[in-house]
Amino acid sequence: TGTAYGEGTGERRSVSEAEFTAYVQERRASLYATAYHLTGDRFEAEDLLQSALFSTYRAWDRISDKAAVGGYLRRTMTNLHISAWRRRKLNEYPTEELPETAGDTDAMRGTELRAVLWQALARLPELQRTMLVLRYYEGRTDPEIAEILDISVGTVKSSIWRSLRRLREDEVLSFGRDEEESFGELVA
Repeated sequence: TGTAYGEGTGERRSVSEAEFTAYVQERRASLYATAYHLTGDRFEAEDLLQSALFSTYRAWDRISDKAAVGGYLRRTMTNLHISAWRRRKLNEYPTEELPETAGDTDAMRGTELRAVLWQALARLPELQRTMLVLRYYEGRTDPEIAEILDISVGTVKSSIWRSLRRLREDEVLSFGRDEEESFGELVA
């Protein structure tokens, strides 16, 4: 008899649901991290991930290469995020106040530094933040980023360079850092 989206039997649907559920449970943290890196907001990340999972669930039976599902899901999240960003017409919204900075470099290491880094990323324009997430968290190349965002490769390169410069110059991120200490060493 009929099933969702007109495919297969009820038994096949329950197998697909079980496969999908197992896939999501196994990768939930990684998928959420990608959504959070794209949005910079916990609630927006949850909404983005839910929308991407819904879209992927609807297409689950049509995805023949289950090993490619991760890429499909991340691409779906990126596309949904870009669409939402375009709808907002590049409006920036204020971020929360920064916490007081720690007094010594050791206190800024690890988890606290990552939190401050994400706050600094949240202060970047959304397009620049998206490019950094695609480059450094998704491992995308400049041409891939340009294609995803429908902009030139030169724009990607210059925007990423400007974004990294802004992060290097950020007062909170540079607090307690020696002149010679590289930004990469701080976030490693």
